[in-house]
Amino acid sequence: MNKSDFNYHLPPDLIAQKPLSERSASRLLRLNKQTGQVVDALFRDFIGLLTSDDLLVFNDTKVIPARLYASKDTGGKVEILIERIEDKRQALAHVRASKSPKPDSLLHLQNGAVCRVLGREHDLFRLQFETEMTLLELLAEIGHMPLPPYIEREDDEDDLDRYQTVFAKQAGAVAAPTAGLHFDQEIMQELQQKGIARSFVTLHVGSGTFQPVRVDDLSQHVMHKEFFQVSNACVEAVHAAKERGGRVVAIGTTAVRALESASLAGELQAGCGDTQLFITPGYRFRTVDGMLTNFHLPESTLLMLISAFAGYDAVMNAYRHAIAQRYRFFSYGDAMAIL
Repeated sequence: MNKSDFNYHLPPDLIAQKPLSERSASRLLRLNKQTGQVVDALFRDFIGLLTSDDLLVFNDTKVIPARLYASKDTGGKVEILIERIEDKRQALAHVRASKSPKPDSLLHLQNGAVCRVLGREHDLFRLQFETEMTLLELLAEIGHMPLPPYIEREDDEDDLDRYQTVFAKQAGAVAAPTAGLHFDQEIMQELQQKGIARSFVTLHVGSGTFQPVRVDDLSQHVMHKEFFQVSNACVEAVHAAKERGGRVVAIGTTAVRALESASLAGELQAGCGDTQLFITPGYRFRTVDGMLTNFHLPESTLLMLISAFAGYDAVMNAYRHAIAQRYRFFSYGDAMAIL
């Protein structure tokens, strides 16, 4: 298939710019994977679609306040977006400036700290932060939440909480696993009371998730790298769910990619590393039986992934329905359950 097959027209006013006042107040579009039928519902109805035999798999990555503002020695303004923390004081980052900084140049941060440009690695810059603080401590002090490019406003105090899941634990993402944003503590308690099993994987979502596919022939696309980890406990929980006849329901495309990346040998195995798994129609899913996801950008790798899971025609029809019914799209938008 070609990139252009995944294009659709989205009215700009359907792109959610702010979260709803309550996490679980979103709408939910139910898509039946077998029949293609769509049903309008509320996110709070999601629990009613599950049984005590099912297993929910969440991504427990934690978004870091990865956007920094700095200036060059000349006074020129610089915007830094951390892509990956390499150690306590070194990172790979996107750097936006009127002129790209040269190796060994210094960038002056807002709190007086300095970072040195060590060099370039493809589209990214390797930066050394010359401060007594660790990089995570520095980001906590002066970093901004890295809202996606389609949210056309500056981050604010609310985003520190709302662009983060309530179960976030492992720091390292620069974009939220957005399907998880709909869950609040009350919903998590209801899942526990109903006896629905939960497990966690980690996939540190990178800014590459927002990068456009630049080739029309999908076989030529090179997927960005993201770190993932699947534990022995998760593998055991998946095997137990399958044995009792339950479904493995991934909460978000990032949980799907982690589980399927750990299943490439044929069955799910514990492990960690970088994944560049690009899931397009024709892919055979090895572990995931259902998923909860948000609505994704036209021509994006995430839209291609859910089309591979639920069928291209069914997904594009569901998106036409969501637009006609004025669902809210993207990170702070509504959800879709594919079961």
